[in-house]
Amino acid sequence: MIGTLQTSRPAVRFALRARPFELLGAAILRYGLVVFLVLFGLAKFTVAEAQTIQPWVANSPFLGWLYAVSSLQAASIVIGVIELAVGALLAVRPWWPRASVVGSLGAIVAFLITLSFLFTTPNLSPEWQGFLMKDLILLGAAVWTAGEALREVERSR
Repeated sequence: MIGTLQTSRPAVRFALRARPFELLGAAILRYGLVVFLVLFGLAKFTVAEAQTIQPWVANSPFLGWLYAVSSLQAASIVIGVIELAVGALLAVRPWWPRASVVGSLGAIVAFLITLSFLFTTPNLSPEWQGFLMKDLILLGAAVWTAGEALREVERSR
């Protein structure tokens, strides 16, 4: 049209991008798992936690032997040291992805053992059954961290 000016309005867009969510989610999964393992690992050094886990560990076909070779507190400390080591290995992913793979595999084993308490502990109350179910989500996080760290190892070859 002659005599009219058409001005184009800049389009205002709000576009969500997937990558920032993936990066944030990855950090929350990995370092949430690290914090969980470190805090629960440190708790194993207390008498109260050693007594709390005693029925689970004593009835576990994977861990019950610990009480045959050590005291209640020493067995709890061994478990705590393992949890701290696994947490530390997961945390070093940016620098040593291979070590993080080992930590992830350790976490997978730990959460599978913990989930086995649902089947090996006699007379487990519904409250404790619910508490142990969190380990299913933690297992998923550990499997994801293993895959993510392995991908980085493969990429760096």
